[in-house]
Amino acid sequence: MQKGGCIYIMTNTFRTTVYIGVTSNLEGRIWEHKNKVYPKSFTAKYNLNRCVYYECFFTIQEAISREKELKAWRRSKKNELINQLNPYWEDLYNQLIN
Repeated sequence: MQKGGCIYIMTNTFRTTVYIGVTSNLEGRIWEHKNKVYPKSFTAKYNLNRCVYYECFFTIQEAISREKELKAWRRSKKNELINQLNPYWEDLYNQLIN
């Protein structure tokens, strides 16, 4: 049985930096970022604690493929993607846990 996966985009309050990640446990992984479980990580260093975008897939391989695609994009294209779903760049974490 294959396990699904998700890609997600994290940012900080001022939207100056974005991070794209992939996981099989979206809720848990975002919680780790928010709580700086790994204090030397990129997201902790730049205080990226807002999940502003995510997509879920049936397989982790699909999620990894999408992550690679998004990471190759220019910042302006990533911003457009976020704006389509979340124009105010609100933190979507509460939607995940409810």
